[in-house]
This record gives sequence, C-alpha cells and structure tokens, in this order.
Amino acid sequence: MSNIEIRTVTNRRQLRQFVQFYYDLYRDCDKAVPYLFFDEMATLRPDRNPSFECCEATYFMAFRQGKMVGRVAAIINRRANEQWKVNQVRFGWFDFIDDLEVSRALLDAVAQWGRERGMTQMAGPLGFIDTDREGMLVEGFDELSTMYVNYNYDYYPRHIEQLGGFVKDNDYMEYKVVVPEVVPEKFSKITQMVKQRYGLRVHKFTRHELLQGGYGHEVFRLLNLTYKDLYGFSQLSERQIDKLVNDYIKLADMNLITAVMDGDRMVGFGITFPSFSKALQQTRDGRLLPLGWWHLLRTLKLHKTDTVDLLLIGVLPEYRAKGANALIFDDLIRQFQRYGFRWADAMPQMERNEAVRSQWQYLESRQHRRHRCYRKDI
Repeated sequence: MSNIEIRTVTNRRQLRQFVQFYYDLYRDCDKAVPYLFFDEMATLRPDRNPSFECCEATYFMAFRQGKMVGRVAAIINRRANEQWKVNQVRFGWFDFIDDLEVSRALLDAVAQWGRERGMTQMAGPLGFIDTDREGMLVEGFDELSTMYVNYNYDYYPRHIEQLGGFVKDNDYMEYKVVVPEVVPEKFSKITQMVKQRYGLRVHKFTRHELLQGGYGHEVFRLLNLTYKDLYGFSQLSERQIDKLVNDYIKLADMNLITAVMDGDRMVGFGITFPSFSKALQQTRDGRLLPLGWWHLLRTLKLHKTDTVDLLLIGVLPEYRAKGANALIFDDLIRQFQRYGFRWADAMPQMERNEAVRSQWQYLESRQHRRHRCYRKDI
C-alpha cells in the first residue's frame, strides 16, 4: 500500500506551495534557472490566465509523512483537442524527488482526473498553450537552462520509462549558435536576391507601432498561421494575444525584433531577448524583491550577458521558399554583433521540422539540448 498522499490545490496558499516546490528541489542545481515566481502564479491562476477560456486544470501535490515530495498539473485544452481530434489530458509542472512511488502516484492522479472527464490519453509535459514550456529534458543536463524551457534532473526520463505505457510523442531540439563576426555570405546573398526579386524588406518597429499601432497583435496572428500545424498547437485568441503582447512585446528591445514586410503586409518576424538565465540565478527563488529586479534590468537594458535567446521566428509558408528567413537572420546577426553577444540560444524546434533545423548549417552551432513529450493511453 502506497504511503504517498495526494492533495489537490484548492486555495492561494496551496498554490504558492505548489510553485515553491520547484525552487526547493533545484536550489543546489547550478544548471537550473529559477522561473519568475509571480509569472508562475499568474499562469496557474484562472483569474489571471486567459488560456482558461479554453482550458480547465487542477493541480496535485504529493506528500510523504507530511513533507511535499512532488507536484503535477493536469490540464485539458478543449480547443487543441478539437483541432487535433483527440481526447487528451496534459500533464505539466511535473516535478518530484527520485522515488518511483511518487512519480507514479502523481501521474495516476492525472490519469484518473482525465478519465473522469472523458479523456482517453495523457500527454506531456505540456502547458496550457504552445508558448508555455513543453517537453521533458532528455539530453543536455549539463547545459545552463533558460527561463523558457523546462529543466529537470536526469532521473525524470528514467521514471517515465520505468512506469511503462508511455511512448515518445514528439521531440524538440535546441541549438547553441556562435554569433559570427561577419554575416555569412549565404545570408547576405539570399537577402539581396530576395529584396531585388520579390521586393521584400526588413522593418524595425517602434514601440508605438507594436503597442498602439496593432503590429504587436499582428505578430501573434501571424504566429497562429505559421505554427498551426505544429505539435499540440491551439490557436491563440485575442485575449491570449493581449497577454503575450503585454508580457513580451512591451518589454522587448526594439532592435532585437525584426519583421519582414511585403509592401505593408507583415510576412515574417523574429523576436529575441538577451538571456536572463544568469540574472535569474541571482534572484531569491525567482522573486524580484529585494534585488532581483536589478539583475534583470541590467540584462534587459544594458545587455549584461554574452547570450541572446531566439524566442520566436515565424515566416508564412509561401515566403519561406522565397528566402524570407535570410532577411531576419541577416538583420538580427548585425544587432547581436553590435551588442556584443557571443552566443545565440535557439529555442525548441521540432525534430521532424527539417526546414527549420537546416538553417543552422550556415552557422557554427551544436545541438545541446533535447526535450521530449510522451503519450500514454489511459
């Protein structure tokens, strides 16, 4: 008989306990990056996260003899289930001590909750929507993580394998790219050709254009079109786009955002941020007070980091074939050089998305992390 007690989060105090568990578990891990505490709380609260217009969720905590030893979120994204024609419950925010009894009890709780709501399979780690962290780290445990991806100990995937019934559903690959001293000739040539043959051009937005001029919303409407066939993606609503613009675009350095225009129409974009990884490691459990804000501000405004994160790149399919991606990289590399970035951390790309992964062949790079989503019939 199991001596693991599963408790459901029912109030704000328990939700803080649920969020705090990650910081306690990874406090002595120098490769993990603390997520912003207030951001984690907001994402998990129905009154703060517009994703709850198409999702329902509950959160489970595992205890042994009164001590918390694990956590997991159970999520149903109805919009994604309709789009992909599945009855799937997602698991995310999945963290636990190295004890198979704990991980089994947590995933059993997710499966039971899903079955009670008519679900026939479970998959994860996944968030509410595609811009949340996805996948379990299966390669790259000795690499410094980022605030945008999951970091976990190497025993996590071993537990999944030992529990049985789970199969690989999707892999994401990530690349560490050397910022070149000179823009590769391949990008320069394609850029000139695309400009001359198709009349495409690079546009650098002003903050007013993005926030008041509607282009910030247009970026994520374009994301809806370019990401629509990607694993687990569900279309972003206007409320979800509002939040993403407020959370990301509002804070961005305009030099680190690049758009490709065909006349007045945006056909591609690239959004990058200086890496906050080391700055976040200077905070107290991802909290901005008392001095956490100072470390993040130095990174955001003064670029006190040698790494830039390539967050989102999207180009309409008909313009990918025309080489629009080259315009984005040609411009961004010049910005990275100006700021003195030495490395670019390319965020997760699907393993089977050869078109996206092949673009790194023109740059010195190495695949340094891999995240995996698993699926199981329930």
